Amino acid sequence: MAKQTVVPFGPQHPVLPEPIHLDLVLEDETVVEAVPSIGYVHRGLEKLVEKKDFNEMVYVAERICGICSFMHGMGYCEAVEHIMHVDVPARAKYLRTLWCEMSRLHSHLLWLGLLADAFGFESLFMQSWRMREKILDMFEASTGGRVIFSVNRIGGVLKDIPPEMLRDFLKRFDDMGADLRRLTRTFLDDYSVNERLRDVGFLTKEQALSLGAVGPMLRASGVCYDVRKTGYAAYGDLEVEPVVSTIGDSYARCQVRIGELFQSLDLIRQVGEKMPTGPIAVPVKGNPEGEFFMRCEQPRGEAVYYVRANGTKNLDRMRVRTPTFANIPAMLQTLKGSQLADVPLLILTIDPCISCTER
Repeated sequence: MAKQTVVPFGPQHPVLPEPIHLDLVLEDETVVEAVPSIGYVHRGLEKLVEKKDFNEMVYVAERICGICSFMHGMGYCEAVEHIMHVDVPARAKYLRTLWCEMSRLHSHLLWLGLLADAFGFESLFMQSWRMREKILDMFEASTGGRVIFSVNRIGGVLKDIPPEMLRDFLKRFDDMGADLRRLTRTFLDDYSVNERLRDVGFLTKEQALSLGAVGPMLRASGVCYDVRKTGYAAYGDLEVEPVVSTIGDSYARCQVRIGELFQSLDLIRQVGEKMPTGPIAVPVKGNPEGEFFMRCEQPRGEAVYYVRANGTKNLDRMRVRTPTFANIPAMLQTLKGSQLADVPLLILTIDPCISCTER
């Protein structure tokens, strides 16, 4: 039996923008086990329901993560709206959907840049983030923010997008499609990428289901499941087909995310074509009483928001289960049997968001 060695990975690592800590048990250069340690930057945001009223908690929920901030705020709002039986205006639902897909685009482009940087492709990294900056510019023009947007509210949204601004956005996204196709084709066809990602980090369909994987991690293993198909926000009015691969390796996970970039562009086009007129919010009176589970499809997968209210301005409980937290068991499975040199790339193929995980 080969001698086993324990090598710490993280919490700081050049490949990762956020702290994740793993103890890697090695036999020579092969990983036989990975033991995670989470909680390094735990902030206790869910505890703030005791101090902030249910309207103020919208802004706390957004601060769970800077990358997924809009969807965190929307998920919380929709949970409270279901409890209070609030009928959100159609235009507000479409605006939320537009900002959701813009969030997915900028998140996936951030991931693509980080993965390119891990391969040493500095030019591809800069090109990916250059495109992401264009989306953040549109966020700033429509919401006033580039990281925290603060446009969600119980009952709708706080800001509208004028028709001329929406037309300008749609033209920019159309122009972005050709550049994005060239960028991603260069990445997927590259010899180094294929050598490092193909047939590495396998996750079978049965393993993905039993370990509770979500999002691209799940769909890359052949499971056709996307929470957007449930029809929350305005997705019920749009044509949404999950991007799926049956291969289950690291390359497949990259293919699924890159496919979702073009899917988001198509959904934004549909939103622009079907955007209704009317109000963007309705007044909400009283305090919530009851409980509700809200699910939404974040860039990394299914996020769950549980809200329990007691009829006062302060909630009893707000619990958030984020997609990275759900994907950690599946990630550990892919690490077993891999080489030490592949560990940073395997972690990046789940697109980890530790800020979301450590609420």
